[in-house]
Amino acid sequence: MTNENQELKKAGLKVTLPRVKILQILEGSEGSHLSADDVYRKLLDQGEDVGLATVYRVLTQFESAGLVMRHHFEAGTAVFEIAQEEHHDHMICLDTGTVIEFFDPIIEQRQKEIAAEHGYEIEDHNLILYVKPKA
Repeated sequence: MTNENQELKKAGLKVTLPRVKILQILEGSEGSHLSADDVYRKLLDQGEDVGLATVYRVLTQFESAGLVMRHHFEAGTAVFEIAQEEHHDHMICLDTGTVIEFFDPIIEQRQKEIAAEHGYEIEDHNLILYVKPKA
């Protein structure tokens, strides 16, 4: 049984060709954040007959099952990445749209301290820095 089939079954999803193909595309684009349109175009490039509505539906199912994470970096455009066990944050270059993943323990600790100072505990968070190259 392929790795993708095992992942789908482990997530409680039935193994179907569209799900396997979409999961392969997401896994093959490690480090990239793909929109549903990006996934759809890659499927077309591979000669796969999967509709855009199916891509949206499968990505939503993957998100619900914890296989992928959805981000909204640009207004109105959701992008997806394979869910990772390790937390990371993102920087988005405003000139190129490049997404840079990073982890900083000092930032993570400071966020916990700020929440505690206000009487809260962080359950989850998402830090996005919008950046431009230095002039």
